Amino acid sequence: MAITSEELPRHLASGLKPLYVIYGDALLLAIEAADSIRNAARSAGYSEREIFVAEQHFKWGELRGSAQSLSLFAERKVVDLRIPSGKPGAEGSLALQDYCASLAPDVLTLISLPKLDKTAQKSQWFTALERHGVMIAADDIPRNALPRWIAGRLKWQEQTADPATLEFLADRCEGNLLAAFQEIQKLALLFPAGELSFEQVKNAVMDVARYDIFKLSEALLNGNATRFVRILDGLRAEGTATVLVLWAISEEIRTLGKVLQAMQRGANLGNALRDARVWGAKQGMIENAARRLKFPHIERAMQQAARLDKTIKGLRQGDVWDELLQLGLKLAKA
Repeated sequence: MAITSEELPRHLASGLKPLYVIYGDALLLAIEAADSIRNAARSAGYSEREIFVAEQHFKWGELRGSAQSLSLFAERKVVDLRIPSGKPGAEGSLALQDYCASLAPDVLTLISLPKLDKTAQKSQWFTALERHGVMIAADDIPRNALPRWIAGRLKWQEQTADPATLEFLADRCEGNLLAAFQEIQKLALLFPAGELSFEQVKNAVMDVARYDIFKLSEALLNGNATRFVRILDGLRAEGTATVLVLWAISEEIRTLGKVLQAMQRGANLGNALRDARVWGAKQGMIENAARRLKFPHIERAMQQAARLDKTIKGLRQGDVWDELLQLGLKLAKA
């Protein structure tokens, strides 16, 4: 069974399962999900808890031994297993598969994992966890869903805000969910229940957004020029190396070039995306950009990126950040 972190409270209210697996890169959501499960277990009489951290040299036999033994004073137990690397290794893979095949009735097992790639999610050990447990994806909140998430958190503390204020909050907290949570809590301390005005939020909330080059690419492909400018400014303020920014933009230009060339040769968009090895959430973004842009846009962008590379290497004069801005805006606005 697979559920989201938002669906977890309703699931726990209907009864506990013997195995829960939390995985994803949103630390706040992972912490909250684990706390919710542990609290529900405590209320249900799971009075004993044992924590294992599966790092190098971890003895996997201890996991099975813990599940098979209860203390004299406990009838139910929580086994809390954390795998920070997300890679249990050959021995751990077999141990997890064996563990899932014979879950103890009076033991609730909670396994915490980081974000996993597709290879890990297709592994035998992860498949065994999926087959026997409740899988909770603690994925980071994408920018377009962040205002709704913030509105939900404000509702918990009996506060509301209009759409413009929610967008403002999302801009200030993008990429930093833990800081967003702290800022929302601060609003509960500063203001009473009810609707928050834009001025109240603006004066109270700091700019705690974290910017990364992948979000920059996302804004570029989606044609969101305003967001592209804001993220680029954030990367510059954080001291991000210009060579990394150029690499991120150039990767998208090359991918779009492959897709558009294939379409010029008669391939349909779906086949062009597949041949360019574009998968998952990025497929929709590349698809939208391919519909907006023509191959001449890509040719000019590739030439500009080549000049920028020379500027970064000191082979020509120019303002690198300004040229990165111009390159991105030409593609985002095209």
